[in-house]
Amino acid sequence: HVQLVESGGGSVQAGGSLRLSCAASGRTYSKWCMGWFRQVPGKEREGLATIDSDGATSYADSVKGRFTISKDNAKVTLYLQMDNLKPEDTAKYYCAARKNANCPSAAGWYDYWGPGTQVTVS
Repeated sequence: HVQLVESGGGSVQAGGSLRLSCAASGRTYSKWCMGWFRQVPGKEREGLATIDSDGATSYADSVKGRFTISKDNAKVTLYLQMDNLKPEDTAKYYCAARKNANCPSAAGWYDYWGPGTQVTVS
């Protein structure tokens, strides 16, 4: 059983930065794809960034140039560095894992999810 737990959310002023972490436990594999998503009430979960087993990354246009996804395989931890935050970045942020090397952007392809962490930008 795989568990993902996000941390690092909070409140920040526009233009500020936050770094989210996602600790994975249980049976995880280095060949899995990992990603960050966010959701606001009443809207679909939005894919933000993915990273594959080789470290290749992909970003949504809405965060490209401001957010950076990375991972520490030794610590089995995923990160999302968020810079130049905007009020429209306010959402609940989730990390996810997919039991496949491919990294689609749609949330429905992912197998495991964390409970989420709230980010509020004012």
